[in-house]
Amino acid sequence: MEATTSTNAHAGDDFVAPKTKSRKRKQPSMDTSDISNPAEKRPHFKPLKAIAGSVSKEIRRIPVPPHRYTPLQKDWLKIFTPIVENLKLNVRFVPKKRQVEIKAGKETNDIGALQRAEDFVKAFVLGFEVDDALALLRLDHLYLESFDITDVKPLKGDHLARAIGRLAGKNGKTKFTIENVTTTRIVLADSKIHILGSYQNIQTARRAICNLILGSAPSKVYGQMRTVAARSASRI
Repeated sequence: MEATTSTNAHAGDDFVAPKTKSRKRKQPSMDTSDISNPAEKRPHFKPLKAIAGSVSKEIRRIPVPPHRYTPLQKDWLKIFTPIVENLKLNVRFVPKKRQVEIKAGKETNDIGALQRAEDFVKAFVLGFEVDDALALLRLDHLYLESFDITDVKPLKGDHLARAIGRLAGKNGKTKFTIENVTTTRIVLADSKIHILGSYQNIQTARRAICNLILGSAPSKVYGQMRTVAARSASRI
């Protein structure tokens, strides 16, 4: 009995606990150099030119519907001048295809000039005046939005005609009021509606137009628009 006890005691003295490896990840060494002026370490790249890469070969084509063919001929000089002189692009009208073609030239420096010129010509083709469409070239926060009356409510026949009449109003009064309150431009082309303006103003005008299509009274829509316009003006 004593021998067994001494053997166990001897074995207990020789027992060594296994070592566990720490699984902590080594942190990468950080550069503690002086970073008081980080602007000096930023790389400086030259502005990208529009003629670089595939942009120089890209051609934007805007089809012209028959009812805009005559206005395009009349105002062609007003459309041609800002695209060529200000944006340094090449533009031409192809009578056989009845479409306007825009292409970047050798002097084009702005890579976004091609898209802005396309939006400008497209706005004129949709029915906007040249002076209103020119704002797309001068300002960066203007957009175009188009939708159909039937997207809001499926109307046909006389019901569709009455909805268009509610949007226009007597002598265009309703449309002009929406434009003045929301600072937008609206074109009613049959059942198509085109809106030109900033993102927030487009949403306000579209909400008013949708309410008129759904049958709301114009006086109620005017009040809602003025409330939204005053609220947005106070935020600014």
